Amino acid sequence: MLQPSAKIFSGIGSQKLTQQICERYGCKVGEITIQRFSDGEILPVFNESIRGDVVFLVQSTYAPSDNLMELLLMIDAARRASASKIVAVLPYYGYARQDRKDKPRVAIGSKLVANMLVAAGADRVITMDLHAPQIQAFFDIPMDHLDSSAVFIPYITQLRLENLTFAAPDVGATNRIREIATYFNAHMVICDKHRKRANEIASMQVIGDVTDRDVIIIDDICDTAGTLAKSAALLKEKGARSVRALVTHPVLSGKAYENIENSVLEELVVCDTIPLRGESSKIKVLSVAELFAVAIRNAHENKSINNLFIHSQRRNK
Repeated sequence: MLQPSAKIFSGIGSQKLTQQICERYGCKVGEITIQRFSDGEILPVFNESIRGDVVFLVQSTYAPSDNLMELLLMIDAARRASASKIVAVLPYYGYARQDRKDKPRVAIGSKLVANMLVAAGADRVITMDLHAPQIQAFFDIPMDHLDSSAVFIPYITQLRLENLTFAAPDVGATNRIREIATYFNAHMVICDKHRKRANEIASMQVIGDVTDRDVIIIDDICDTAGTLAKSAALLKEKGARSVRALVTHPVLSGKAYENIENSVLEELVVCDTIPLRGESSKIKVLSVAELFAVAIRNAHENKSINNLFIHSQRRNK
């Protein structure tokens, strides 16, 4: 029996990345039109038959929330068009910071998004660097959670920094940073911070020694870049020779670009999971298109994606 063909479609928010994914996959971007009524309502229309096909829908769900609504409607349209399997590909999973009830009377947005994706008709989800890895448990369908270390590690290697030290932006990130530090046999420090409220830090301290060291901060999201700029300044104050930041998702809202330009950072390296909305001489973009192309191919062919993760790379060193 012939295997169903795979077709990759893009939402408006991820068109450039989807084009690059398709180039590496070896196919054309599927034909879809995202129509809008005069009041802003979204109507996706597939311009080709997808009956019996495995359909991959690529859309990062960053603000505005129209990006999420667009993806949900694309999933629903694909289900009603008789696709055999629907895979939602979210390079950036929006609302991931709302992963628990940390105060009374609040929503758990990441669980609600998971419910909506499944209710719309998704059979599988592929995403990258969730803000909280436990969000994977919010799904009762298969989820592939990719790791940006696959693109960050080669970049760090070519920097050839002498006294490499990795900095975790908070205590919660220590496990992930420890894996990368172990890969490079490098030291690790922790920037312990206390927040008054979202996007606002009350206090911060560095746990560990960074004197005369080239420090790399690794994080999953850069929003206003206020925390990042303050962390970099504190690390320099504690004696770091240089400070760089590698961040997967460049949300970069508010005064982010101004904060980055005025910071002591040597550079901010980000992935193209979210298209940049501005310019900065300090920002460098690494593409995750190859990573997603491999993940999509392996998902379609029912193959393992284990070799895309850092623990496999460490074994093969």
